[in-house]
Amino acid sequence: MKQLKRITLDPNVMGGKPCIKGVRVTVGTIIGLLASGYSNAEILKMYPYLVEEDLKEALAYAAWRSEEIEVPLATA
Repeated sequence: MKQLKRITLDPNVMGGKPCIKGVRVTVGTIIGLLASGYSNAEILKMYPYLVEEDLKEALAYAAWRSEEIEVPLATA
């Protein structure tokens, strides 16, 4: 995964969920809106402080996370 410039993970912001840098909009919110059929233009109108690049990076982050494999730790 390339270095993310617009996505932050801070345990003190939105419970540590990945967010768009500087605002309290989660990647999950953006992906949920896109999955519900909202267009980029509609989302940017709802959240005028976001830019197109925020939406692209949220989508890239979600795609990367969907491919990530979580492996349970071995027990002693």
